[in-house]
Amino acid sequence: MADRWYRDGLRFTCTECGACCSGEPGYVWVNKQEAQDIAEFMDMDVEEFRDRFVRREGNRYSLIEYSDGDCIFLDPKTRGCSVYPARPIQCRTWPFWPSNLTSRKAWEETCRECPGAGQGKLYSIDQIDAQRARKRV
Repeated sequence: MADRWYRDGLRFTCTECGACCSGEPGYVWVNKQEAQDIAEFMDMDVEEFRDRFVRREGNRYSLIEYSDGDCIFLDPKTRGCSVYPARPIQCRTWPFWPSNLTSRKAWEETCRECPGAGQGKLYSIDQIDAQRARKRV
């Protein structure tokens, strides 16, 4: 633990700006429970939710995107997440993804892309590691 560069913790407070929900196409992985949770939040049947908002990628499932790569749940006007309270684990654990924590340089790049990274609440190394452990990608 002592050899990790972020041993003194990292700061992050979500500004709900939508930066992590937009840009290049990619994947927002959802499992059965996450699909159920979002469907319930949207007050719809889970099968209808999957038909309208999920695509199969191999043996996994991802939320669909707009043609510009924005998440289907990123409101184009407010730039906020329309399912924020029920968002998938992948979204909940941002920015404490392993790829963002490989080095101080990787974290600094994350801070340039995300206005909440490097700002606000201080997360301890234990809290960061707990978030990393939840990340499934």
